Amino acid sequence: MHSRQYGPDLTPPWKRQQPAPEVAAERDLVVEEVSTGFCGAVVRCEKTAEGLTVTLEDRFGKHRVFPLTPRGFLLEGRVVTLVRPAGPAPARQAAGAEAGRTASGSIAVPGARARVARESRIYVEGRHDAELVERVWGDDLRIEGVVVEYLEGIDDLPAIVAEFAPGPGRRLGVLVDHLLPGTKEQRIAAQVTGDGVLVVGHPYIDIWQAVKPGSVGIPGWPTVPRGEVWKEGICRRLGWPLDTPAAWKRILASVHSYKDLEPQLLAKVEELIDFVTVPETL
Repeated sequence: MHSRQYGPDLTPPWKRQQPAPEVAAERDLVVEEVSTGFCGAVVRCEKTAEGLTVTLEDRFGKHRVFPLTPRGFLLEGRVVTLVRPAGPAPARQAAGAEAGRTASGSIAVPGARARVARESRIYVEGRHDAELVERVWGDDLRIEGVVVEYLEGIDDLPAIVAEFAPGPGRRLGVLVDHLLPGTKEQRIAAQVTGDGVLVVGHPYIDIWQAVKPGSVGIPGWPTVPRGEVWKEGICRRLGWPLDTPAAWKRILASVHSYKDLEPQLLAKVEELIDFVTVPETL
């Protein structure tokens, strides 16, 4: 016997599990994974060998990767189904970039689709480094399938490299600030450099200095004495508000292409990209 109201399924409608609303996994969207309780902001959503995944970053900077499963996340307390965001619109010509070229100076490939992410990765020290690399090399990295992650400092780099487990087809390139002989950074880099791992660096105290002063509209980067917080010291001497996020937004907005960056940084990033994309047969 079938109920006219319910049809062949005798479960009352009010007892049936309703489909969760679909929400695009856009960058910086904060969600909670239901099975683990891990809460974080979306860093990226990508297709891997295991299927579609989303990477979340918690407030301590820890990253975790989860599959995009139905009803797998909470958004503001509501169960949702995260879905892959729609593909980006064709990129417009970046201000300052040459026609037919990407911001890094490479030949542009109109309509090219992002490649499935490689196992190889590039790590940089902090969020600002990652945003600057994306600003100039983002188009190239998507075509090559290279993901850039940030470390929030390199003190834990040996443990991170061990967990990453470099091997054939799984290379790790690391960009380090202020990599000079005799520094802590140089000693840590020496511990991890080897087969499958390349650590390179630039001479600047912070990635801010890798942006040409002329592009930012200043005569030069001020000297900040030891013992003073460097970024705050820069803001004071330039007459900017003591607001590091606002200062960085101002600096990043001045970068339109590789021409706005110092050659010492350009060479190192290009070296890392070559390292993580080299065919294993070579």
